[in-house]
Amino acid sequence: MGTVKYIVKIICIYLLLSAATFLMLKGIIRYYPLDDHIGFLQFKQDFIHITHWKIAFYIHVFTIIFALLAGFTQFSTSLLKEYRSIHKIMGKIYVYDILLINFPAALIMAVYANSLLPGKLAFLTLDCLWFLFTLKAVLEIKKGNIRQHREYMIRSYALTLSAVTLRVWKMVLMGFAEIDLLHLYMINAWLGFIPNLLFAEWLIKRNRKRLSFNSDIGNNQKKNRKED
Repeated sequence: MGTVKYIVKIICIYLLLSAATFLMLKGIIRYYPLDDHIGFLQFKQDFIHITHWKIAFYIHVFTIIFALLAGFTQFSTSLLKEYRSIHKIMGKIYVYDILLINFPAALIMAVYANSLLPGKLAFLTLDCLWFLFTLKAVLEIKKGNIRQHREYMIRSYALTLSAVTLRVWKMVLMGFAEIDLLHLYMINAWLGFIPNLLFAEWLIKRNRKRLSFNSDIGNNQKKNRKED
């Protein structure tokens, strides 16, 4: 029964992640060919003439999908056990995409965020934490700390998924409340990643308790065998 429940849970998680990735792909495709008057760019006409902002925007839009897809594979136990080389390759794609490409691009975009200081601060916080957690995941695995590596990867991917949750929260807020665009941006900037981080921390603590529980059972079984 426990195995069936676990399989159903994994299937549901992967279906949700697949749907989120599909929606991201759908949103990305509309920016090709490069059109400065569609989607998000309709609200950024004051910055569209700034070359480094425009470059950063298109870099972010067309490369974030690689982080989403690569990160999507990193939590597969079967992939890790049976295809370690693929796990490592996808992990490198994820890390390089964030640390070398999307962190600097998102940093530029954060500085020019529409939502005044509160919104700019939210995006700057998101970007810096994204960089920090991803870098920590790399440093921990280099030390051989698998558990810490996995935990920082969970945090990092939770922030990567903010690319999806930002859009979801925007639709929710616009659908259930009348909010002017400026306040919508400010609220959405924080909602896009804080709930993700809270869920990641809950998941990490839950996994720690489960590992501790399994360890205690194993120790008790060993102790009973010795007494026998």
